[in-house]
Amino acid sequence: MIQAIQLILALSFLVVIHEFGHFLFARLFGVRVEKFYMFFNPKFSLFRAKKFDGKWHVKFFVKSDDEEWEKYPDNTEWGIGWVPFGGYCAIAGMVDETHSTEDLSSAPQEWEFRSKPAWQRLLIIMGGILVNFVGGLLIFILLMWHYGSDTLPLRNITSGLYYSEIMEQEGFRQRDNILTIDGEEPAQLADAINAIILEGKRDVVVLRGEDTIRLTMSADLGERYLALHNDFDKQERARARADKNYQRQSLLPITAWVPFVIDSVMPDNAAWYAGLQKGDSIVSIADVETPCYFQATQELNRHPCDSVNIGFYRNGEQQTARLFIGDQCKIGVAIRMPQYEYEHTDYTFLEAIPAGIQHGWDFLVMYVKQFRLVFTKEGAQSVGGFGAIGNMFPDAWNWRGFWYITATLSIILAFMNFLPIPALDGGYILFLLVEIVTRRKPSDKFLEKANEVGFWLLLALLIFANGNDLLRFFF
Repeated sequence: MIQAIQLILALSFLVVIHEFGHFLFARLFGVRVEKFYMFFNPKFSLFRAKKFDGKWHVKFFVKSDDEEWEKYPDNTEWGIGWVPFGGYCAIAGMVDETHSTEDLSSAPQEWEFRSKPAWQRLLIIMGGILVNFVGGLLIFILLMWHYGSDTLPLRNITSGLYYSEIMEQEGFRQRDNILTIDGEEPAQLADAINAIILEGKRDVVVLRGEDTIRLTMSADLGERYLALHNDFDKQERARARADKNYQRQSLLPITAWVPFVIDSVMPDNAAWYAGLQKGDSIVSIADVETPCYFQATQELNRHPCDSVNIGFYRNGEQQTARLFIGDQCKIGVAIRMPQYEYEHTDYTFLEAIPAGIQHGWDFLVMYVKQFRLVFTKEGAQSVGGFGAIGNMFPDAWNWRGFWYITATLSIILAFMNFLPIPALDGGYILFLLVEIVTRRKPSDKFLEKANEVGFWLLLALLIFANGNDLLRFFF
């Protein structure tokens, strides 16, 4: 429920500021905006407000059409619809989802969108994209100013790195330290993962003991990892459906090496009955060496409802215990996390401006680079709809997390709307750029047909993305 509330609030906020960008430039150039709605209002509206006769008129739970209010077309009607996703800004004289060619008068009027110069129409269309992008940057700036930034430099992970099986196939060895990727030193672990998996960079230099090793990644590594991740996620969903108490695991290609040192033992659990204690360092499970916590969890998952030998060190002495692994493949311990040195930076407001802009720009560049994976079979299976977006938010309310995710969604929305797809802002931008170059304006009928095609394409994409969510939920 908390995730759903955050999803609706974030999308509502982003849609409102997006449409306000169109509204702002339309009014700047003297174009009438007939309606400004948060959410869609087929047949009726939850709330409607409009100023005429020198005062504001407000109605609740009324039909969407009102002949009396339509007598005052020079004033904008503000409202809230009942379909809680999206929204719209109905601009006079513009062929879009709110107007068809039949809705336009025979002769263009000076206050209509279609009568304005191409450069003004271009800015009106780009207004939503600009406000979303600038809005995302502004949120990042404010987050930097209020909270500062906490980073864990890759060089500070002194224990080395743990690599999943697919990364070992690429030539990595456990506890290798990544030095450079395509000649650049990654600042954080996330930067290294993004560069190798999402961006497809291939030349990696690692420090192995005292030796420097150069590795070349496979060209299809990103696709292979996505396929493996999709299969792993499917298995985790199945286990979660079978046991509501099961906590789903994630499959990371690279993470920090974490020794399996027990920090606490929960009573009435397998480890407690076997006599394991705080400080014990587990090094093997079922006679398989597992000095890293992530190796141990993988091996435990292979022995549900089974008795196995656990090898561990206590006060420098190697010992063995036998314990029963339950159906959740847990032994009832909490591990002692390594104490890495994080770097915290506080910013004044002026210092936060370039820091926030840089963070937002870096995110956009990373997102554009990894967008290529969407067009692969594995990437298409990973595409999600509202459910996937909702899962991005934390399940406990956290303002910092909420605004950070909202900022990333705002930048994603700006990029997606820039794509040259009819019915999206990018489609209008493409047609306007063609008009500016050729000095020939597409007909209103052509724009209407293009919008219809774009609408059905977007509807198909929406059904596909949310269909993936449903498949992941049930299967």
